[in-house]
Amino acid sequence: MSEPILSIRGLTKTYKGGIRALDKVDLDIRAGEIFALLGPNGAGKTTLIGAVCGLVRPTGGTMTAFGHDLARDWRAARARIGLVPQELATDMFETVWRAVTYSQGLFGKPYDAARLEEILKSLSLWDKKDAQIRALSGGMKRRVLIAKALAHDPELLFLDEPTAGVDVELRKGMWQQIAALKERGVTIILTTHYIEEAEEMADRVGIIRSGRILMVDEKHAMMERLGTTEAVIDLAAPLAALPPDIAAFPVELGEGGRRLIYRGGSAGEGGGRAEVAQLTQALTRAGIAYTTLDIHDSSLEDIFVGLLGEGEPA
Repeated sequence: MSEPILSIRGLTKTYKGGIRALDKVDLDIRAGEIFALLGPNGAGKTTLIGAVCGLVRPTGGTMTAFGHDLARDWRAARARIGLVPQELATDMFETVWRAVTYSQGLFGKPYDAARLEEILKSLSLWDKKDAQIRALSGGMKRRVLIAKALAHDPELLFLDEPTAGVDVELRKGMWQQIAALKERGVTIILTTHYIEEAEEMADRVGIIRSGRILMVDEKHAMMERLGTTEAVIDLAAPLAALPPDIAAFPVELGEGGRRLIYRGGSAGEGGGRAEVAQLTQALTRAGIAYTTLDIHDSSLEDIFVGLLGEGEPA
């Protein structure tokens, strides 16, 4: 396996008052992947991004990007890193064109009008190039931030809540743009409030809580390993009790004996779904008729909530 494009070891950040935002974080990012970092409010996601991008000074640990130590040789590495921040921090009286032109030159890139035009067109911003940023909608302002981050053609791009405040249609459009960046070879690290974004796009997922990385795994492997299957079977006639062959499955009766609820196995065809098929065969053998069968596999959000034992991420 090739060397990671970004390697973080023992990264710690303690603020005044003893608040530890990052607690000995270890993380490797592979070239060309989309990595989703999930965690609740205050978990340390934005602090971690800020540390890599030079906005937060770590208390301890090391970070290496493209073979450069980010503490000693940050200029060489930073020129290859882009950031789309969570906050809409830009000059609202500037035009779109001047904003992205400035960002292109900020990292020593020569002025390339054709490249900037290509970026703005890809983000459906070309017809707004002469508009002041303050006159744009929230979704367009968010796209301007992405354009600014892409202006110097970074190889590693951080997206901190890239679709916050964006409607569903625009959000799906941004998913397509992020997928297109990956096709061009850009490595992407994103934090997101919408776990379906991670489920849709990410190759790997990391879960962070209280400044600590709880888990990093391939998305599909995580869902296969930690996911479960739930099946709800509505029976044609109520059961007073479960026959022994049926009780051997991880099931329980509900709705006055009219509903059989299965919870078990791992998500996917080879796990819980295969066992549900065996359960329906056992019902048939026992002469128990059923009218409907509804099967649901755990989503990434189900796994996230189960791991953290708390509500919605942010």
